[in-house]
Amino acid sequence: MTTNGAAGQIGRFTLDNGLRLVTAPAATGQLAAVNLWYGVGSRHEVPGRTGFAHLFEHLMFQGSGNVKKSEHFDAVERLGGDINASTSTDRTNYFETVPEHALDLVLWLEADRLATLRDGMTQEVLDNQRDVVKNERRQRYDNVPYGTALERILRLGYPEGHPYHHATIGSMADLDAADLDYVLSFHKRHYGPDNLVLTVVSSLDPEDVHERVKRYFGGIPARETVAEAPDAALEGPIGGPVRDRVVETVPAPAVFLGFRVPAYGDRDFDVMLLASAVLGQGQGSRLYRRLVVERGLAVDDGGGSADLLPFRYTPSLMLVNMIAREGVSGDTLEEAILEEVVLMTEEGITEEELERARAVLERDHLQSVAHPSGLADTIGSCTMLFDEPELAYTWPQRWAEISADEVVAAAKRLLGQENRLTVRFDPEETPEATEAAGESASA
Repeated sequence: MTTNGAAGQIGRFTLDNGLRLVTAPAATGQLAAVNLWYGVGSRHEVPGRTGFAHLFEHLMFQGSGNVKKSEHFDAVERLGGDINASTSTDRTNYFETVPEHALDLVLWLEADRLATLRDGMTQEVLDNQRDVVKNERRQRYDNVPYGTALERILRLGYPEGHPYHHATIGSMADLDAADLDYVLSFHKRHYGPDNLVLTVVSSLDPEDVHERVKRYFGGIPARETVAEAPDAALEGPIGGPVRDRVVETVPAPAVFLGFRVPAYGDRDFDVMLLASAVLGQGQGSRLYRRLVVERGLAVDDGGGSADLLPFRYTPSLMLVNMIAREGVSGDTLEEAILEEVVLMTEEGITEEELERARAVLERDHLQSVAHPSGLADTIGSCTMLFDEPELAYTWPQRWAEISADEVVAAAKRLLGQENRLTVRFDPEETPEATEAAGESASA
């Protein structure tokens, strides 16, 4: 069937094997954006087996029954197309943008690795990609300033054993322990057409796209056993204030604050997203104006010092982070940030601030869906997480219905110290580093 009207004439189809197909028209002709959302992410991992969802993102490009190693990349790039993938807590995402005449090729490539990836999987491939992921961990987490901040934040924000307690990258020990049998069983449990949302944005007729998808994916059977994610239920505040203080080779002190907020999709998530925009999104935000421009305490990061980690199946996290300007101590910066958080809850916000926050969020949203690839990804997200692809077009309406009083009330309820975590980085050989020596992280 096709949904008519302002939501972009979205087409929705479900194959007999459970695959959900969504189509939408592209604003620019002659391009086709193909986006696959598999319902498997790091939340599906268990202690001792972390990093597998992200490892699979790499393994899916290492050949399948009918495609040799790296040929998937080569085939798309020869056409001048774009191709990539990403992994998060809640999904693994594969996507290509190609000339419209190459849609069949891309659909065949994606169907082949869904159906036959295990045929091409070997111990050599696993060992090679495990080393690639471990090197990625070193480059993005272990060997860069503040690189372990997210891991530390998640450990404080979610209890031991909770599926959101660990970062998507996983641990070195767990990656070392990966064995071929478990990798093959992971694919069998999580990769099936019944766990897939396939989105195609193009100028082609939706029924035409439907027939093509049936041709390539229709014969792939659904999973024999549907994997269940570990229980992610969590209520109440963090139990803070809790903190982790890190002394290492960093260029300047840095402060990361986190607050547990409602799950992505809840109205109060949108409320707190507006609160984060008032506080720290854009150069008109409070943190930028007061701590960067007026007081000169923090470096100029372009105005992106507050945002939300959008978790669908557990409480999300509102994060506030700033890096101190030269000569400014971590204590001074941390105290100044907390002052601004408290001021927002005590003094409230103005209608002008709220309108600016709405405009910032709407601008970012419109930019994300302006290109066929971004639109396909947003539609896939809204379908997988909410079963409402139309939200890709209508989400800004949710912000328009929220009042300043509602934002302040939610901020008062959620931004208190009992719901606060702090991760602080201090450079070595400073008075604060000496004071921090011997401090242990709160958990």
